[in-house]
Amino acid sequence: MEERREYLLALDGGTGSFRAILFQKDGVQKAIEQIEWEHPVYDEYPGSVGFDFEKNWEIIQRCIRNLIEKNNITPEDIKGISTDSMREGFILYDENQKELIGFSNIDARAKEEVISLKREHPTLEMEIYLETGETFALSAVPRLLWVQKNKPDLYQKAKYMNMINDWIVFKLTGKIVSEPSNSSTSGLFDLAKREWLPEVAKKCGLKDDIFPPVYESGVPVGNVSAEAARQTGLSESTIVVCGGGDSQLGCIGVGSIKPNQAALFGGSFWQYEFNTDKPYVDDRGRIRVNCHSVPSVWQQEAIAWSSGLVMRWFRDAFLDLDVELAKQLGTSVYALMDQKAKEIPIGCYGMHSIFADVMNFRNLKHASPTFTNFSIDPLKFNKATFYKSIMENAGLITLGHLKMVEEITGNKPDEIFFAGGSAYSELWSQTIADILGIRVITPKEKEATALGAAFLAGIGSGVYDNLEETTQYVQIDKVYEPDMDNHRKYLEIFNDWQVLYKELLNISDKGLTDYMWIAPGSE
Repeated sequence: MEERREYLLALDGGTGSFRAILFQKDGVQKAIEQIEWEHPVYDEYPGSVGFDFEKNWEIIQRCIRNLIEKNNITPEDIKGISTDSMREGFILYDENQKELIGFSNIDARAKEEVISLKREHPTLEMEIYLETGETFALSAVPRLLWVQKNKPDLYQKAKYMNMINDWIVFKLTGKIVSEPSNSSTSGLFDLAKREWLPEVAKKCGLKDDIFPPVYESGVPVGNVSAEAARQTGLSESTIVVCGGGDSQLGCIGVGSIKPNQAALFGGSFWQYEFNTDKPYVDDRGRIRVNCHSVPSVWQQEAIAWSSGLVMRWFRDAFLDLDVELAKQLGTSVYALMDQKAKEIPIGCYGMHSIFADVMNFRNLKHASPTFTNFSIDPLKFNKATFYKSIMENAGLITLGHLKMVEEITGNKPDEIFFAGGSAYSELWSQTIADILGIRVITPKEKEATALGAAFLAGIGSGVYDNLEETTQYVQIDKVYEPDMDNHRKYLEIFNDWQVLYKELLNISDKGLTDYMWIAPGSE
């Protein structure tokens, strides 16, 4: 008799698309289906980027059905499902569990509410930060106040709230629950106790009774409901398991599950995640603190704004001919540019690129994008030099984050896992190792977030005994040892970059240049 297969399904609700990714027990990807989704923008509400739960549930259904049908998957072979999503995005429901309104992670319509909170309650943000690890910049609090003011009928009906990964669990099981890792990005969650903190809502004049039960990541919620099975083609025998926020699950996917381990995710935004055995909050409020998707583990999180997007911008704006050449050669434009840029010396002949700053969570703002200190010498200052400068800039920001976390916690990692799209570049990976002065490890499975969700699905469905067991299935692609001579040079470059950035940020503060990005209420 043929042995029954055991598959694990990760459902990933990203900012730009939804993906259903099927893994084998050994962590090898079996199949993937992806459908882009767009989030509604309402012209009458500047900064708004909503979450269309009706349309997006249709996309999720189609994505799962396509995955099952195209790959001839027997639904009963899918033992467990878990979910991850963009963080900060959330859903409100009425007493009948009907969705009322949804917010994506990048919604910024509550600018006036942030300003009002800071003006009327000058100490409140720091008080809340010390308990939740969140400031008003990304918190759900201002957006809930926006609903209270602008959609009072919906606000009055609101009975439950949870995050988008939890919403996917709800659509599959009919149960409204929450889990610590993404809920802790809401600004309404007690870091130390790993449970909702109604007192914060009450302090801000909000409802304090809309928070569902908390399940730790990896805990089973229930089986796929009959209705969800009919809609998606899944089996009612499949267990649905609490998942988490995308970055936290990415850490699980690369094996970063213990205190003092670290991971760096090089996507559109770069996240540096450092694991701790308790929630270290910064008395200056500079860094974000989240619950990990691992019980009794927390994370210092520092975000480099748009580092991956900057590289994409450079490609689209200046590398059109290189893109065509790469197609002819059967390679990627990044691989082509890496070959050119590896000949550029450290420091790019003294040129600096200015994009994101080292994170300051209480005052999130970034100077006008700039390349500076270059001459009109095409042999030195050409596309390859600017390309490598963008790489170095992402590394310098990460070095600033590493130093800040060490200052706050007293610890730094001996090595760092590097995943995401940027980790495909050997040049970028080696540059990061040299700048940080520590070993950089890239996994074979670059879709670390989905793999982390699959691991949780396996734990909750009994495929694995515990989280430690899953680390054997994290396969290493390459290890990059730092060149310490290069590292010492980069430390000097970092010091110069910090001084320069401060001056250029001051120019933006004076209104002479536009900020690259500034959070509502920042000064």
